[in-house]
Amino acid sequence: MMMKAELARKSLHILIALVPVLASINLSGTVLLLFLGLLIYSTAESLRFLGFSLPIISSITRYASRKSEEGRFALGPITLGLGALLSLLLFSPMQAALAIYVLAFADCAAGLIGKFAGKHRPRFLAGKSIEGTLAGFIAAALAGFFVSGDIMIAGVAGIISILVDIIPLGDFDNLILPLAVGLASSVL
Repeated sequence: MMMKAELARKSLHILIALVPVLASINLSGTVLLLFLGLLIYSTAESLRFLGFSLPIISSITRYASRKSEEGRFALGPITLGLGALLSLLLFSPMQAALAIYVLAFADCAAGLIGKFAGKHRPRFLAGKSIEGTLAGFIAAALAGFFVSGDIMIAGVAGIISILVDIIPLGDFDNLILPLAVGLASSVL
């Protein structure tokens, strides 16, 4: 069950990769869609926390929630949507796409590989595995190169992915990672 829930969680997480595509078609519509998604999810999650449920959203949230989120507001989807939204508003289209793709793919790769294949967990990685950390680095670097065509930007995206991953940010990694990648790519 834990594996199914984690796969469901990461599948939902990776959907954020659709944001740059939608933004390239209609930026203001995508911003509005993200804002509405944040509002609907916040309302549904608040109701779930209070013992009520909205048929589809509450079921998905309950299924994809981690054990540690039981009895509390699941903040991850909020920080995920906010990270994408702020990236669209603060950065150029290329920088926003880079930031959002790193968020979508590096976090998922690191999380899944780390959880299911991570065997080596040295102290300096704060409980994270070497395998997951490397998977996150590779996914971030590939996303960086795919978006920018620049090996330096790709490497910086990978390094930022590692640094954000090992800092104990909890659900706030979804917010910090895209902002850090977007900011770094804007100064390179």
